Amino acid sequence: MNQRRPPAPPPRIPGFQCIELLGSGGFADVYRYEQELPRRQVAIKVLLPDRMGATAGQFTAEANTMAMLSSHPAIVTILQAGVSDDGRPYLVMEYCPGANLQVRYRREPFSVAEALRVGIPIAAAVETAHRAGVLHRDIKPANILVTEYGRPALTDFGIAATAHGPTETTGMSIPWSPPESFGDVARSGPRSDVYQLGATVYTLLAGRSPFEVAGQSNASADLIDRIERMPLPPLDRPDVPEALQSVLERAMAKDPADRHTSALAFARALQKVQIELAHAVTPIDIIDEGARGDRDEDEDGGLTRVRAVMSIAPDAADVATSPRPASAETIRRGAQDEATVVRGARNIHPDDATVIRPPVPASAPESTIPRREIAAEAPRRGRWGWWVSVGVIALAAVAVIGFGLPALLAEPEPEDTPAQTVAPQDPIVAVPSVADLQGAVRGDEVVFTWTNPEPEEGDSYLWTIASVAGEPDYERTVEPTVTVPAAEGETCVEVVLRRASGTSSEPAVACVGG
Repeated sequence: MNQRRPPAPPPRIPGFQCIELLGSGGFADVYRYEQELPRRQVAIKVLLPDRMGATAGQFTAEANTMAMLSSHPAIVTILQAGVSDDGRPYLVMEYCPGANLQVRYRREPFSVAEALRVGIPIAAAVETAHRAGVLHRDIKPANILVTEYGRPALTDFGIAATAHGPTETTGMSIPWSPPESFGDVARSGPRSDVYQLGATVYTLLAGRSPFEVAGQSNASADLIDRIERMPLPPLDRPDVPEALQSVLERAMAKDPADRHTSALAFARALQKVQIELAHAVTPIDIIDEGARGDRDEDEDGGLTRVRAVMSIAPDAADVATSPRPASAETIRRGAQDEATVVRGARNIHPDDATVIRPPVPASAPESTIPRREIAAEAPRRGRWGWWVSVGVIALAAVAVIGFGLPALLAEPEPEDTPAQTVAPQDPIVAVPSVADLQGAVRGDEVVFTWTNPEPEEGDSYLWTIASVAGEPDYERTVEPTVTVPAAEGETCVEVVLRRASGTSSEPAVACVGG
């Protein structure tokens, strides 16, 4: 937000005390308040008095939209909404203390690793909105905040609209808007949001909006003309791989049909770049409200399995897409694929294995089957059959003595155990997160310690400072402790338990200070 006009005075809201102004925009002011019960810092967006008639309905729609989606970890949480004593509508939101990403990229461009680590969760948030039938239509760095845990979070659904078909555009931020926004009949759809996702990642890397040209006029008319006609300029950075440039060019294609088919497909493409660069792969969190089972045409390398609420294991190499909870058959298929990795708690019932085990009891030996058959046939035999049986037994005895004796004296070979008599192993083994992660300030350093709840030989730990602005690559240690420099405000670390097999836990996060 900017300071183009004096802010309106903060409203009096029962149960909240105003602390400071955070920013002002064309329709609302945002203040930091302290909530009295429960005691916490919150951000409150208040509609301007002279905008209530024109935008109150839009403001209410924003509240409802964000409340519907804000359980997603990359969407700013809406806590409540109401009308102040002086009649101004307001939204109470999660307070994100970090500067928005526009402030950061203008100070210095993001590293490739940082930009990917932001782009993937924000794309997952947009995909979740699309599956709930909502277009964002204003994705840009200024609308991505940084949470207390250093995570990016999308906000400002003020011009959001239905995603169930092309929609007329009623508002836009020109530098990040797609060409179809500027037509005689402005239109937008899910692939318009994909364009804005690509433009946002490009901006973080370039330190400017995609079609802004240094030393030339960058007025709105100039930007629109370039967006409609000019090819996407290549990122003039030697550390940006060709694969990433190609992903951004596709996301920002002039024709929506040439773009990634969905925000999820765009996120997968960014994951592939991470894999190519040997970076830790950022998980994709998706809430599938529509229980949709279709797979995007964009090849995903097997990194995605969609459930009601899910988190993609970065190490997974071949996971099927399924919007339903995992069935016994799904679990069985996963057990056959050694590359499939399930990380973190999965709420698997301890008796799930009995679902996929064959009905034949493991204690019933194979020899019981022919004996039952013989017993069933015995009552039907007559006297002549008895003599025939005696003859057969005699011949069998001779055969055993002549041919079977050496085999009886030899070392017996192990029998092939029928598949139905083998008790299958549990196919899913979740790696537990580290426990008791905590930190202690010692001078200008913070010492973090943790415990391994289920230690195994070859265990190690991957850790990183939990910050969007920090170096995202994990460092490895075999000791359950790490010492980091104390930061201004909170110092947060993220720790992952990694098995010798390469499987990893969900990250645990702890913060000290603030």
